[in-house]
Formats: sequence, structure tokens, C-alpha cells
Amino acid sequence: MKTVTIADVAQHANVSKSTVSQYLNKRFDYMGEDTKKRIEEAIKDLGYRPNILARSLKQKSTTTIGVIVANILHSFSTQVIRAIEDMCHKSDFHTIVCNADDDPVKEKKYIEMLRAKQVDGIILLPTGDNTDLYNAMLAEKYPIVFVDRTVPDVKIPSMMLDNEKAAGLGVQHFIDKGYKQIGIITNVIRNVTPRIERLNGYKKTLQLNGISIKEEYIKSMEVSKIKEGLKEMLSLENPPEAILAGNDLTLIEILKYVKEHNIRIPSDLAIIGIDDVSFASFYDPGLTIVAQPAFEIGNKAAELLLNKIQKRVLTKENLIYRFEPKLIVRESC
Repeated sequence: MKTVTIADVAQHANVSKSTVSQYLNKRFDYMGEDTKKRIEEAIKDLGYRPNILARSLKQKSTTTIGVIVANILHSFSTQVIRAIEDMCHKSDFHTIVCNADDDPVKEKKYIEMLRAKQVDGIILLPTGDNTDLYNAMLAEKYPIVFVDRTVPDVKIPSMMLDNEKAAGLGVQHFIDKGYKQIGIITNVIRNVTPRIERLNGYKKTLQLNGISIKEEYIKSMEVSKIKEGLKEMLSLENPPEAILAGNDLTLIEILKYVKEHNIRIPSDLAIIGIDDVSFASFYDPGLTIVAQPAFEIGNKAAELLLNKIQKRVLTKENLIYRFEPKLIVRESC
């Protein structure tokens, strides 16, 4: 079948090609209703489909951004993706989502693939191990924004939770409830920013309250080994009375162990999780959570990236944008 062109639509609607182009680009300022209706009917009659590639080459923009998350299983990641997609949709931009599995090799391949597809910019939850590639994009002034993590010696703006405060809120709530033997479990993914900062917040809050830090109360483990780590911790001569879960995946593994071993919450073990989970309010007992504003973080990341792409006038750009955590108190502590 012959490809239908703008010229065909223009001839069918008895208008110029430039008028059809204005219609397709939604520039209706000086276009009468009758003209718009004729073009609309011509497009429908002829089955015209815009050539996106040709338009992209002409406009030097694909109106598409890439989003690379470290682990799409995190509820934080899915909420951030949704917020980015919402913001892009409002600006007539499309999104391509990739999951790097916290694998630097996979992340590098995705960055190269997205750039080969000429996406206009990238929002990245970085693994941290592709420093040369990050700095090369920065040197090219390629639009890129980090989320959730920073990378040493890479001056790309990042949207970050105040992680120290988040851990501090959880630990302080335990202490206010009378707990002194407080443990923390995080899943180990090299030296990523949230894990380091949350451990720092945990330690600082204990010290501010005159409680000594016990290394045996601190576990950083692969997700698959978290139940084993919790078992070791609870088998100590003086086991912790309360556990802070470093993120949502850690919390889920802790809850699995608790259920399997008939541990009562909070009478046997008090629990607080960092990162909200969808079931927190109707789990029995309800889970006390330190939530981060994932949608706000995603919105800000998308807004900043789109401003970079569209070269809007920016105020002085921060290197780190910090967002406030919120303690949601329920029955688990």
C-alpha cells in the first residue's frame, strides 16, 4: 500500500501542507473550526499516520526520555516511574523504562541503547560504577538527572531523601516507646548512598540518646539471606527488642521470618520499616513506616530534566535536592 503523506492529507482537505503541519503540531491559533474539521476527516479517511522518525529528525527531538531504575521491585522505584510518566505525559513526552538490576554492565548497555535511540535525556538511579560514562555525558551537556543516589566526583543533580533523618525518625520512635536494644537490617548493594546514610542516621540517633552501638545488631545482607541474618540476631544472648528495616524488600523478608516463626509484633519484636509498602495499613498489626515522598521526588526529577531538554531558564541548579521523610505510626511499634 502507498504511504499516505501530509501532501495527500492537504490535497484531500483542500488546504496547504503547512496548514496540515500546524494542525498536527496543535497550533490552532489562526485556524478556523471548518479547516480543523476538514483536516481531521481527511486524516481519518486516508488512514494517515505521522512519521515520528521524520518529525524527530526535523525537530531534533524524539520527545522521549529514558528512565533507568536500579531495581524495579522496590515500591519506591515504581512510584517514581509513575510520577515521571505523569509529568512527561503532560508535556507530550514519552518514557522508556529500563531495569538495571543494580548491575553496572547492564546499566551501561541501557545508557548506550537509549542514547542510540536518541532519547532527549535520562533519569537514572545509578549503580555508581560507571563514573567515566556519567562524566562523559556531563561534559557533553547531555540532559541527565540522578534519583535516590549520588556518585562521588560526579556533579549530576540528584533527588535524594534525607536518609539520615529517615533512619533517625525510626530509631527515635523506638526509643520514645522504651526500647533500647535496637537493631537494623539493610540489604547490601555495594556502597550506595541510601544504605550508608541510613546506617549513619541509625548510629547517630543511638549515640544522641546515650545508647551504645552494638555491631552484632547491624546486618547488611543480600535479600535472599536476610531471614538467616535475622535468625542470627535473634539468637544472641541479648537479642534486639526492635528492628529497623532499611528498605521495603528488607521489611518483606523480616515479615516472612516473623510469620514462619510465630513471632508476635510488637510484644516479641517491634518493627519499623523505611519506605512505604502498599500493605502497611492493613497488615495485622499495622506497620509503622518511615515514608519518603516518592511521587514528589519523581515529579521534581522529571521537571528538572524537561527544563534541561527544553532549555528553559533555570535558577541556580542544586547538586542535591533533599526531601523530607514522614513517620507514619501504627501498631508495630
